[in-house]
Order: sequence, then structure tokens, then C-alpha cells
Amino acid sequence: MRKFLIAVAFLSSSVLAAPPSAAPQSAHDRLFVLFAASDEADLKLNPVSALNRGDLRFADHLGDYFTDAHDAAEQAAGEADLTALHRIDRAGLNATDQLAYDVFEWQTLIKLKAYRDPELRRAFAVQPINHFDGLQLGYPDIASGQGAAPFKTVVDYENNLKRHADYVRALDQAIFRFRQGMKAGIVESKLTVRNMIEQFDAQIAQGVTGSTFYGPVTHFPAGFTAAQQTRLRGEYARMIRQRIIPADIRMRDFLKKEYLPVAREGQGLKFMKGGDKFYAYLIEANTTLPMTAAEVHQLGLNEVKRLRAGLEEQRQKVGFQGDLKAFFDFLRTDKQFQPKSAEDMRQRFFAIKARVEPRLPEQFSTFPKTPLEIRPVPAYQERTAAGGSYNQGTPDGSRPGVFYYNSYDLPSRLTWEYETLFLHEGEPGHHFQISLAQENAALPNFMRFGGNTAFVEGWALYAEQLWPELGMETDPWQRVGGLNDEMLRAMRLVVDSGIHAYGWTREQGIQYFLDNSPESVTDATAEVERYIAIPGQALSYKIGQLTISKLKAKAQAELGAKFDPRAFHAQVLMTGSLPMGVLEKKIDAWIAAQKAG
Repeated sequence: MRKFLIAVAFLSSSVLAAPPSAAPQSAHDRLFVLFAASDEADLKLNPVSALNRGDLRFADHLGDYFTDAHDAAEQAAGEADLTALHRIDRAGLNATDQLAYDVFEWQTLIKLKAYRDPELRRAFAVQPINHFDGLQLGYPDIASGQGAAPFKTVVDYENNLKRHADYVRALDQAIFRFRQGMKAGIVESKLTVRNMIEQFDAQIAQGVTGSTFYGPVTHFPAGFTAAQQTRLRGEYARMIRQRIIPADIRMRDFLKKEYLPVAREGQGLKFMKGGDKFYAYLIEANTTLPMTAAEVHQLGLNEVKRLRAGLEEQRQKVGFQGDLKAFFDFLRTDKQFQPKSAEDMRQRFFAIKARVEPRLPEQFSTFPKTPLEIRPVPAYQERTAAGGSYNQGTPDGSRPGVFYYNSYDLPSRLTWEYETLFLHEGEPGHHFQISLAQENAALPNFMRFGGNTAFVEGWALYAEQLWPELGMETDPWQRVGGLNDEMLRAMRLVVDSGIHAYGWTREQGIQYFLDNSPESVTDATAEVERYIAIPGQALSYKIGQLTISKLKAKAQAELGAKFDPRAFHAQVLMTGSLPMGVLEKKIDAWIAAQKAG
């Protein structure tokens, strides 16, 4: 099952009923009993969600993904949730509870829309993993000793071995699902399959003691006896040698020998059976708005035109002699923009962090308790990984949030993009939004830990727009980087819809990037291949950012001197990730209250 379908808590009907003697009377209490029970049931169905929070009650399981039983349980839970929600009188709730009601309803309905429709459900089911969103990417990080799973006790190490058994079963079940898709004529693109084969090849080539999965037994916490260390090293080596590597080989061989020959040539969903309907659903799910592919495409074209004008203005300001195309070539090839080494790249991000943090109190009144670390992308992920990414910490601060930078093909990691990348992935982007939500114990868990991509990525792109207030981009080349990153998100609207609704090829998409930005060929290729693998996700950034920026402009216009950016940002951030329609209603109500006060 794709991550999108496991992101929001569902509830089985078996946990809905509270004992009669404990039945709450108020609408508020009934609502929060529903939220709590729903969240608890979801954690049992999806143990990785609990692990990511630091909740270890289900840490001996990875989950039973890619099975009909799991999907049926998810749908039944969602139906029960919705029934229970609609028994609660929304009018009897206060404004904050109504907000929670509306978010829970939207999230449940959009998930159920996929489960209720046989075509959509099948499309998700028979494409269980790809090169950008799959267990073979996320799980090794969890199990590495450097990710979400703790390795503090012997039980922690033994739980990891039990999760490995689930991982092996999941890979075999994914093969079964892929074969179902082959019979139904619903298959991945050849490009995506080749990339997955390469990923499995890379993991197999690590061997046993070089495996990412062997990482936890290369160092132990203090207090482990020599006998315990010896035993665990032996058990980890056997698990990797006898089960994990053979499972990776089975998947690699299946993809190469059986699946690749029948995978589709056309890279977009337009070329997949039922693809147009599937893409329409993914647009709505990722943007949280009822937009069509044509509307998305035109909005992207308009934004690209606006940002080209901004880049042209910047070209003139820096005094570059030549047209915009020559300017782009200069930006992507001139050695002054190439980091000297991976360590140089790392130190530049540390320096940016040190400059940003003193200015944050001017824009924010609440700050994450979770610390932020800066690390390189793990080597086994770097070729297909984005230039930067964020991995959330735990609410109690025991595991930090991590900003990952990618030093693969080092000359392509151009220095003029570093500041905007840190604002997006680190502070005040993903680290602020995700940490503040999950640290807010007053919110129901589905709002603390769940969410939608339009809000999460929209906020991070909006955070890039705060560069003047945070003292960034004083170097004119960094301003070029800021414009280029915004251009990247505008081009995503054009290219993602171009590939999946209009039949663009991978090469057309890459060329569109090179024609309209100074993106390197490496970055442009990774971007386009990402859209092919996870259609619709990339649309969320620009749609979310435009919505937040529009609401800020409205608040500034209506409140004038009373507008306080710290108060506005608190309104946006402190209730978790909201669908765009719900966020608009909330900010409108806040503006009205500020004017009345």
C-alpha cells in the first residue's frame, strides 16, 4: 500500500463503543473519544506510525501491508469512523472542535473515496512500491540504527529482527500484488521498474556486514555483555544472509525477468488502464482542492511566465551579458557555484542555520523543542533522492529532526540553492511545521501526526518566501536560488500534469526544466523521474504555498497596522496540517476576530 493510503488514522468498529457507564455526554467528549480510539486502532494496523512517534508498544511488528485483509480493515475502520463522526452534532461544538471535526471528516472521506471505488482501490493495490516511495527505501533507514527505531536495549535489537521478518513477507506480498496488476493490465512504467532494479542491486551488493541492516550491531550501547553482542551479531548476520538478501534477490529477479518486459512504455498515467481517473483522484488528494488537470497545467504555465520575468530581472541586476538561456547555462556550470567537497557542502548548511536562527523570533512566537540535526543522505539512497529532505523527530525530543542534504554528483549541488533549501527542509520549514504540530499535546493525535501534502509542502515553500524577513539571500546569487526554487514548484505543475494528463515523455519534462531554469541535468532528471513514480504529489507544493500567501496578503490588507506575522504564523501552524478549504475558513474567522477586537 502506498504511503498516501496509510497516512491517516482509521478506526475499526470493534473499538468504537465505550462502556455504558463511561459514556461521555458532551459533543466535545464524544468527539475526542472517537479521535483517540481511531488513532489507537490505526497504530495497531500501522505499527510504523507508532514507531515514528517513539511509541514502542507495537515495535515488534512492521505491519501487514500489501494484503487484502489489511485493505479491508482500513476501509471498515474508515466507514466506522465516518458513521461515528456524523452522529456527533457539529453545531454543538466550539470553533476549535469544529475545526478538528472538519479535518477528520475530509481526511476520512478522501481515503474512503479510494477504497470505495474498485478501480481506484485496484490501482493502488497493484502498484505497491516504486523507486521513490517503497519499503525498500524507508525500511532500511528505520532499521539502520540511525533512523526512527531505537537501539538502547536488547529488546530493541530483538524487535528489529522481528520487523525484518515482516519486511521479507511484505516484499513477497508485493510481488504477488505486482502479478495481479500484470493480469489486470495495470503496470508501472519501465523507467520506474529499472530504477527499482538498480536500488535492489545496490542493497544486495552491500553483502552481510556491509549491509545497512547490519548497522545496529556495529556499535552497542554501554551495558551490553560480550555474550549478548556476539549473539546479536550472529543473529543479524543470519537474518541478512538467509532471509533479507534472498528476499531482495527474489524481488530484483522478478522485476527484471517478469515485470520489466510487460511494464508500460508510456511513462504517464495517461498510458495506464484507468490512469485518467486515477490521476484525477491524486490531484484532489494531494492539493485538497477539486482542481482538474487542465486547471493545474494552466496555473503552472502562468507561474512559470511570472518567474521567468523575475529571473530575467535578476540576470540584469548581476550584470550578466547574455540571454536567459546563457544565464541558466552559466549558473549550472560555472565552477564558482560548485562546492569544493562534501565537507564544504556540510559546513555551508551549518553556517546558514547559524544565521537564520537569531532572526526567527521576529516571525514566530512558538519554537520547536525538538532539536534539528544536519546529515548527508545515506549512500544507498543518494542517486534517486532529492537534493534535500527532512525526517521528523519525536515529540519528546529523544530523536531529533534531521535535515538531509544530498552530495551525490557533487558538482551538480550548486551553492546558490543552499539557503532556500535549508529554509524549506529545516527552519522554519518542515522542522517547524511538523515539530510544532506533534509537540502540541492539546491536539488530537490525527492532527498532531497526520496531515496532507498541500499544507506540509505548501508551508515549506511559503517558508522560503520569508527570506527577506530572515536576513537571507543577501548574496544576489542566493536570490537567484530562491527564484529558481519557486520556479521548480511552478514547473512541477506543468510537467507533472504534462506527463500524466497530456502524455509528455521523460525527455520532454527534463528539457522543460532546462529551458526554464538553471536546474542541473541531475536534479531535473531526478525531479521528472519522481513525478513518474508518484503522480500528483509534486502539485501540492505550489498550490499550498499560493493558498497560504493569499491568506497572508488578505490578512495584511484587512488588518493593516494590527497585522502581526507572529500571530498569523501561529494561526497557520498551531493546529496541525489542515486541508486548504479548512485553513481558509480558519484564517477568515481569525481576521474577523482581530478586526472586531
